[in-house]
Amino acid sequence: MILANLSDRNIILGSGSPRRKLLLEGLGICFSVRTKNVEEIYDEKLQREEVPRFLAELKANSFEHDLNPEDLLITSDTTVCLNNIILNKPKDLHEAKIMLQTLSGKTHTVITAVTITDLEKCVTFHDETEVTFRELSEEEIDYYVEKFKPLDKAGAYGAQEFMGYIAIEKLEGSYFNVMGLPVHRVFEELSNW
Repeated sequence: MILANLSDRNIILGSGSPRRKLLLEGLGICFSVRTKNVEEIYDEKLQREEVPRFLAELKANSFEHDLNPEDLLITSDTTVCLNNIILNKPKDLHEAKIMLQTLSGKTHTVITAVTITDLEKCVTFHDETEVTFRELSEEEIDYYVEKFKPLDKAGAYGAQEFMGYIAIEKLEGSYFNVMGLPVHRVFEELSNW
């Protein structure tokens, strides 16, 4: 059995993201999904890689009084950064279009942080992927935003959808990190738990 060290653990994915669920399932791990509404507020003085780490830990902390001794919780947060500007989830479709126009023809960084915790131990790590977009037309951006409504995605796009298919020219790092979970790092941490 893969990850036999966790056979007596109740693994919980603390995220409602269907992409994270799909990626964790791909590791062959049995887990349940539990979500909490967490207001994603952070100090603007944090460095760009500190933001998703802070938010992943904030999400984990929201489960603080709900974990049992056998529980192992995984929470995560993804940010999209262009230079030092963080592009969070867009507030509306207009902001989504502006974000995609901003990313058009440029290289940006996707940072995903993961917190794995139980009652005795807590580990937070992050992974970074450089993503280069080709120049996008206004028509392509409008089509994507109207059809896919990417308001739940940092940077207003999903790599596994139309925008990822047509926009991504080059990736340096983990594709799965761009989807929202650096599964290679998650597997490594779980293997050593």
